[in-house]
Amino acid sequence: MQEFESMDLKRAQNTIIDFIRNEVNKAGLSGAVVGISGGIDSALTATLAAKALGADKVLGIHMPESGLTPAADIEDAKTLADWLGIEFRTIDISGIIRAFMDAVPESESSDRLSRGNLKARIRMSLLYFHANQLDRMVMGTGNKTEILLGYYTKYGDGGVDTEPIGGLYKTEVWELSRSLGIPESIINKKPTAGLWAGQTDEAELGMPYVTVDEVLRMLEMDASPLSIREALLLSEEQLVSVLKRIERNEHKRKVPPVPELV
Repeated sequence: MQEFESMDLKRAQNTIIDFIRNEVNKAGLSGAVVGISGGIDSALTATLAAKALGADKVLGIHMPESGLTPAADIEDAKTLADWLGIEFRTIDISGIIRAFMDAVPESESSDRLSRGNLKARIRMSLLYFHANQLDRMVMGTGNKTEILLGYYTKYGDGGVDTEPIGGLYKTEVWELSRSLGIPESIINKKPTAGLWAGQTDEAELGMPYVTVDEVLRMLEMDASPLSIREALLLSEEQLVSVLKRIERNEHKRKVPPVPELV
């Protein structure tokens, strides 16, 4: 298996903290709003935002869906906020989802991806509502792995003002989180977007994040598909699934195209 140089965690931490502080100050805003899911990415983002701006300038919002969001996520989100000393609010999105379904009759026959993306976009709208009210910036919680793969909802969890941990692979998110003392119950949890019952990131990706990250690192180093397969002992199907996901979701990483008018 390919070996990669370990990241300088202290340097990465300080760089991200400076980045958050500079982005908020440059925009002339008063603080940050972070959607806290109970998972590791939002936990790390909220922690770094609190360090950059002060706990009193960070609002954490947990947006569960009744009957779907595990109790452990609700508990971990609150535990994190208490640990950081930040303001914390919980907004159940179930009623908003029902109102949408009632207003759009054909939504009852929608597939689970459409419904899942709707939930992500509802959460984005709630974050921006609070950010507008408080004159604050919406902090994204996407990591480098998700961004490169396009593994997020366009104008949902991808609808943010800035991505503080967007330079960290998922495995580096775990490393930095451990170094900062983020609760182990959050670090050890199986990553999931929580958009439907039983969904996990690694099941959807078809391989562990450790392997996905190594594929992406080798692609960044311009390694050939064959060398990647041999080094990581992947099947052709596994590698193709990653490459197709990157290609298919390229539109998510770009601003909407505009025609060139002569």
